[in-house]
Amino acid sequence: MAPPLLYDLSKLNLQHIAIPVEEIRKVNPHRFEMELLSGIIHIDYEVTTAVGVKYVTPHEFWVRGHIPGRPLMPGVLMLEAAAQLCSYVTRILRPEMGFLGFAKADHTRFRGAVVPPTCFFIIAKMVDINRRRVIADCQGVCDGTLVFESNITGMPV
Repeated sequence: MAPPLLYDLSKLNLQHIAIPVEEIRKVNPHRFEMELLSGIIHIDYEVTTAVGVKYVTPHEFWVRGHIPGRPLMPGVLMLEAAAQLCSYVTRILRPEMGFLGFAKADHTRFRGAVVPPTCFFIIAKMVDINRRRVIADCQGVCDGTLVFESNITGMPV
């Protein structure tokens, strides 16, 4: 049985982008194929929770080869999208940490597929931010269904 969502998406206007990609680019260095956030819909800095979105199109770099005729967003890219959301939140709250690298993913479970074209929503709840590392609980949601969950750790690189 899937756990409850970290944030009730029904409370949000999922069409409204609070932080557009141009603002994310001022904080996160990812570009081109590795830019996995289309925007941030919601951030609550007091409880350190954020909701981001990736507009998954039929023109993604992985569509042609993963899997031909039935493209599925790779799980590693789902995790990377979550890491980029966590990186943005952390760098706003603690800019002195600089660039964060992906250190590990624990308790990861993939529960569904992300098939283009679609909106892939990422929820991140920061668990711990200190000078050496960042830990967050993350989930991915597509078409109202939880498609992945993970506890990810990042560290200054």
